[in-house]
This record gives sequence, C-alpha cells and structure tokens, in this order.
Amino acid sequence: MRYMFHSFRMLMKSAMQYRSSLLMQVIAQVVLTGGELLAVTVLLSRFHVVGHWQAMEIMFFFGVMQSSFALTELFGRGVAAFQGFVGRGEFDSLLLRPRPLLLQVVCSQLDPRRVGSCAVGVAAIVIAASRLEIAWTVGKVLLLAEVVLCSMLLTLGLFMIEATMCFFSVKSIEMVNVLTYGGRSTCQYPVDIFPKPLELLFTYLAPFALCMHWPVAWVLGQPMTALSPGWYFVTPLAGLVFFLLMTRVWYWGVRRYRSTGT
Repeated sequence: MRYMFHSFRMLMKSAMQYRSSLLMQVIAQVVLTGGELLAVTVLLSRFHVVGHWQAMEIMFFFGVMQSSFALTELFGRGVAAFQGFVGRGEFDSLLLRPRPLLLQVVCSQLDPRRVGSCAVGVAAIVIAASRLEIAWTVGKVLLLAEVVLCSMLLTLGLFMIEATMCFFSVKSIEMVNVLTYGGRSTCQYPVDIFPKPLELLFTYLAPFALCMHWPVAWVLGQPMTALSPGWYFVTPLAGLVFFLLMTRVWYWGVRRYRSTGT
C-alpha cells in the first residue's frame, strides 16, 4: 500500500505541473458527463416513470454508476490502457522489477481528469437523495460505500479481460467494450427495465445488478428481489469475486506472454 500511495502521489504531482491544462481537462469531463446527465434529465422530463422507477430514483442509479466508473478510470487507468504496455514493449521492463506485477500496472498511470466525471456522479446522487424520502441509516451509508468500491473492482475486472487479450493479439479487442463502456451506459438505468437476456447478461455475466442495482434498489426502498436485508451486504461482493477471478485469468495470460520484440 505504501508503494501504491507513493506512486499515485508522484503521478498526481506530475499532472499538477500543468495546472491550467489539467483544470481545462477536468472542466471538459464535467461538460461531457454533464451532457449525459442532461440527456437523462430530458428523457425523464418526457417520461416521468420508466418501468416502476421514478425520475429521481433513476438519477440516483446514474450517479452511483458514473461515480464508480469514473473512480475506476481515475485509479485504474493503467489496466484500461494496458495495450500500450504490450504494443510498445514496456511490459518487458515491468517483468524485471521486484514488485507485484499487477500492482505495477495499476500504479503506472493516473487519470485526474476523471475527477470531473466523478463530481457529476456525486452531484446526481446528492440531488436525487435530497428529493427522495430515503430513511438513511449508518448501515445504508456503509452499504452505498461498499457498492461503489465493489463496482470499481467489477469494472476493473472487466478491463482486465481486455488486458488479457492483449497478450495474444497485442491490440485490445474492442468487442469487450460492450461490457465496459457499454455496461456503464446500460447500467446507469435500473437493470430490470431491459429485456430479459440483457438483464441476465448484466446480472450474472457482468454482475452489475448483483454488485450495484440490487443493493441500491433496497436503499431506495424498491427492492428488485426478495432478500433479507443482510444479503444486500453480500451481493456487492460479486464485484470482488469477479475481480479476483479475472486476476487469475490475467496472470494465466502473463505466463503465455511473448515479447513484442520492440
């Protein structure tokens, strides 16, 4: 952890060397993500109810999804952009260093621009929560923090699928973006409004529903499934399990890696 914090501190210090540029990029992210929020707002101004979900409830889902995805891109940019390591031959140098390999990849890059996207997500959560009659408890606040953390791990695990494929194709496979960026766009809405095949995809294959939708729906007082309250603290752990599984798959790919020769 000391190595990780040191790496992130140095990367942030490097990014702060050009403060004006960083500020403009953060503002650009606020505008882009704010545009997505505006699109959702315009949609909900025309259709006040989607399925059985009210507008502010959907905005709450949007905020949780955007916040967790932005934090993943902020701290996990090294995994999301892993094809560059392989394509430029830089991964060979990582293999020689006396540090955990995956930790080196995660700590290799930081994307401070995503602070803007995260801020929009947090703002959406705050606005929606202020207009909803949520009976907040310490347990619900802790559950929401667990949801964001486990959703980050789930998203990082999905990026690791693409990173694993780089060992065999050098370039990333864009089809995986159906689960990563496509998952972000889809799962910013409650998953139970979609057709059954899509709902099953994002419940059991890329388990955003287990990790985020089920517990968030319970926090909102609109549970998607009949579970006892204690189980809603368990289902987000699907993100952790998925991340650990993809870690094993990634290291399996490392053992079959051949240098690009550059």
